[in-house]
Amino acid sequence: MNPDLDRLHDYPFQKLAKLFAGTSPPTDRSDIKLSIGEPKHPAPAFVRTALIDALDGLGNYPLTKGSVVLRNAIAAWLKTRFRLDVIDAEREVLPVTGTREALFAFAQAVIDRRSDPLVAMPNPFYQIYEGAALLAGAEPHYLNTTADHGFQPDFDAVPASVWERCQLLYLCSPGNPTGAVLSAETLGRVIELADRHDFLIASDECYSELYPIDAEPPVGILEVCAAQGRHDYRRCIAFHSLSKRSNLPGMRSGFVAGDAEVLERFLLYRTYHGCAMAPPHQAASTAAWQDEAHVAENRALYQAKFDAVLTILSGHLDVVRPDAGFYLWARTPGSDLDFARGLYDAEHVTVLPGSYLSREADGINPGSGYVRMALVAPLAECVDAARRIRRYIESL
Repeated sequence: MNPDLDRLHDYPFQKLAKLFAGTSPPTDRSDIKLSIGEPKHPAPAFVRTALIDALDGLGNYPLTKGSVVLRNAIAAWLKTRFRLDVIDAEREVLPVTGTREALFAFAQAVIDRRSDPLVAMPNPFYQIYEGAALLAGAEPHYLNTTADHGFQPDFDAVPASVWERCQLLYLCSPGNPTGAVLSAETLGRVIELADRHDFLIASDECYSELYPIDAEPPVGILEVCAAQGRHDYRRCIAFHSLSKRSNLPGMRSGFVAGDAEVLERFLLYRTYHGCAMAPPHQAASTAAWQDEAHVAENRALYQAKFDAVLTILSGHLDVVRPDAGFYLWARTPGSDLDFARGLYDAEHVTVLPGSYLSREADGINPGSGYVRMALVAPLAECVDAARRIRRYIESL
């Protein structure tokens, strides 16, 4: 067996099951899960129709690089959304079967394990970054994101010795779990570091379309490249998904875009990997990327939930509206593990301890003392959960 498999950590939800062992949540209350970031809004009807209409495509092997129609739709969306002058749909866009799969596979393709590689990532983080680094034979390096620094990494505090070993930096903006958005200035600084120390940037932007209605859309790594006149997107790869944007988590559809030389090698890897998107999913994805009305409706649904939940929790729990995304990152009164277990036992509401989403680095676990709450359930269920959380806090 691959010995690197023994380096993997339990997934947060495995830890959560162990944490809840021996609890007896009230049976007169429904189980409300705010722990999993799985969108629950209905999939757009026109996407379902496009999927059904394309079922004849099941009789054909799909191209790993996707159809021309899909790549053109993605390129057009990128140009409009991120104000790009040019993006080559042939060489700079590659459909993938969801960002989770692509974020993992990317490290396997680009890491040179012969040279003591290091992969840097925010901390707390999406655990796929860490697993991808470990199975690529690299050492994960955790960049703490704390309240003191706006829940963003302090890139200037990272020693040059770390950047010299770094082959890949994972970014996540808007951040999971904190919802923090990196500014254009910060992204420009990261690109400067990548140029100086010769590493790649994998910018996970799968929450980029979930932002407050009255706010500016989060900036993306390719947008910053374009503003710098860096039209080859050198060393920069953006990852996007339809899971959150379009409520299509089960379709496993997304794309990567950016540096054509890197994507050429990634396509080679994926050709052997055998992970091409099914033709009906490509047709449905094309329809989704060509429509913005359903995305605006989606944003409005999340804003209504944030408004209602934060009104209920205000003054009872240390939590604020995130810059973007659908998570609340709440400071707990005491241990995050005790809070999560106690809340489940008393109110049948599941939240995810922040310490399960992070690792100890520089003497601290930056997720300790926080819980992540995903406002993915319908409005009424989120309101019910918020009232139960407030009741539990009042009982402490």
